[in-house]
Amino acid sequence: MLRHSATVWRIVALLATLFLAGMVVLAAGETARKDTVLLDTPVTTVVRGTVIARETTDRGYWRYTVNVAQTSNPALKRAPATVTLLSRSRAIPVEIGGGIEGKARLSPPSGPALPGLNDFAFDSYFKGIGAVGYFYGKPAAVATAPEITRGRTITSGVRVQETIARMRETVGVRIRSTIGGDAGAIAAALVTAEERAISRPTIEALREAGLAHVLAISGLNMVLAAGTFLIGARTLLSLIPGLAHRFPIKKLAAAGALIMVFLYILISGGAVSAVRSWIMISIMLVAVFFDRPSISLRNVALSALIILMITPSAVTGPGFQMSFAATLALVAGYGHWRERPGREMVSGSHTAGPLKAAGGFFAGLLLSSFIGGLSTMIYSAGHFHRLAAYGLVGNILAMPVISILVMPFALLAMLLMPFGLDRYPLLVMGQGLDWMISIANMVSSWGGEVTTGRVPDSAFMLIAAGGILACLLRTWLALSGIVVIAAGLLTGWASTAARPDLVIAEDGRLVAVIEQGEAASNRTKPPDFVFSQWQRALRLDGHQKPQQRADLTLKDVDTPLSEKGETGDGRKNRPPIDKDAARSAIRRLLAETAPGRFACVPKQWCAATARPGWRIVTVEDARFIGIACEEADVVVTPIMLRFRSCRSGAMLLSGQSLRRTGAVEIFAVPADHSAGQKSGMRVVTALDQLQRPWVRHRTFDWRTGQFDDP
Repeated sequence: MLRHSATVWRIVALLATLFLAGMVVLAAGETARKDTVLLDTPVTTVVRGTVIARETTDRGYWRYTVNVAQTSNPALKRAPATVTLLSRSRAIPVEIGGGIEGKARLSPPSGPALPGLNDFAFDSYFKGIGAVGYFYGKPAAVATAPEITRGRTITSGVRVQETIARMRETVGVRIRSTIGGDAGAIAAALVTAEERAISRPTIEALREAGLAHVLAISGLNMVLAAGTFLIGARTLLSLIPGLAHRFPIKKLAAAGALIMVFLYILISGGAVSAVRSWIMISIMLVAVFFDRPSISLRNVALSALIILMITPSAVTGPGFQMSFAATLALVAGYGHWRERPGREMVSGSHTAGPLKAAGGFFAGLLLSSFIGGLSTMIYSAGHFHRLAAYGLVGNILAMPVISILVMPFALLAMLLMPFGLDRYPLLVMGQGLDWMISIANMVSSWGGEVTTGRVPDSAFMLIAAGGILACLLRTWLALSGIVVIAAGLLTGWASTAARPDLVIAEDGRLVAVIEQGEAASNRTKPPDFVFSQWQRALRLDGHQKPQQRADLTLKDVDTPLSEKGETGDGRKNRPPIDKDAARSAIRRLLAETAPGRFACVPKQWCAATARPGWRIVTVEDARFIGIACEEADVVVTPIMLRFRSCRSGAMLLSGQSLRRTGAVEIFAVPADHSAGQKSGMRVVTALDQLQRPWVRHRTFDWRTGQFDDP
């Protein structure tokens, strides 16, 4: 419509079209390039393949990344190409590049724990991981015979990947063996990005103290390493008589730092934050060769464009968003500080001394910590649903230790490691990390973590857009960003998301009734991976455990074999149950249990009455499905049933239906007598369509070997 228009709207329309076209092309290109096969359903099989990476955990177990060559007993029709498997054996592990075989339990990557939360299947698809699981017993090391590598080409790239993995592991083992404990595990994580060896209490303490960003190899680590090398090399070169007069030693030091950060990114695992930092540091160091300003918003834009061209899926993750938000804010803040009025008069003063230098260092540290924490706050709330209230204090206390003891001596240790002289620098680094852990434990003991719950999309977008405007605009127009941020805060305050009345996990094994900020679940020990996400997203304060009613356990009815038939889940020759006794038992459960709390008969079923008056029954034994449908309003079971609904009209959520919908939230809809509407239920599912490559595996039927369009 605007192709013949000479107004500015034609340019706006053209830019919008090109922008969206670029997004579509890059996203489609990466999706097609990955083409990861995700496992369709949990299965136990014998896996045989090649170890391409391995990592130790805090318990001494080993987590292998395996390129799968074949599966057997049963052979999978859609076997994933790469899987991660945990071995709970502490025996000598299988070497990287070696063959491995063992009986394993494989599961597809999990979907969102609640609608709107992180989809781990999306992450796994673009990382190339088709399944996760664990070995039964100790996996066997097998020869890397030709059949082991069948189905994949051994290229020079694969060999390089294995070589780098061996190098990372060697460095990590050396660091952990020298320092030891959590300090050693953190030291290894700062160099190789392997974080699984850090104990869970220490990780939680770092998060609550606002120091979790230290574990991610990002701008902080890269700048401290590159800056230490640049200043140190330049200082050493300046001590050589006559060299500084004949050669540009600053450029020589920058060339060395460029090589150093390249080696750093090779052994760091290549996370988005690390790649972004490497690109930016490389641009800044190259700028030194041409005597150009090294810190500018153009460098931020260039690094973002490079990452989005190669891995556009990174834009959806917290690593990309938080990394670039902090960098953009710090660069913009540095620009404002550099252009402040009266700067020339201050810089011309010659009264600087050690005290003033130290004051400037701590003032810069305070300001950078404040800007970095403030700029990433909305992304922390949006992705993790929590904030560290004392994060600024934790960073102010810990950053001098990290800047002076940890990273400089880490760099020195890496430079001396090939010569076997790294022990004492590592010990100094370990002492600094011990102090950092003590600071984290102290700050976390103050109980300053704030649970935000899910942030409305509109508030998230407004606050993020306001932050970008405030950073990019240089004149008084930057205040418009503050106005947009205020509008986002008001929107979030006014539209606080209502809690659902009932939540169901995607596997159907965990169900919780939500009432007055507490969750009453059907599990005494709910799985922490899912339940912790529920607690943060829904701002839950407590957990009501189910009441156990072993006195209502029903026995099998002794029936002749000829009268035994097939149950609803396809299992034959199982004895029937006494339906009258089952009906009486479930009615007693519902009548005798306090409202809003589950009562459970072990290995058979659980029942609860929710606040809207719903009768909820969860079933573990398929023989109780029919009775549950007759007596309940909502029936939940992890069993893969062949039928999709209850004849009584009750809502049935089985393993088969939940596989297609993902996790489910159910809200009570109050009656509207003026409109003649009765009270009811509003169901919100985590997955609203199954066509995208990272969820399409949920429609695959292994019996027929075909995808079943929903």
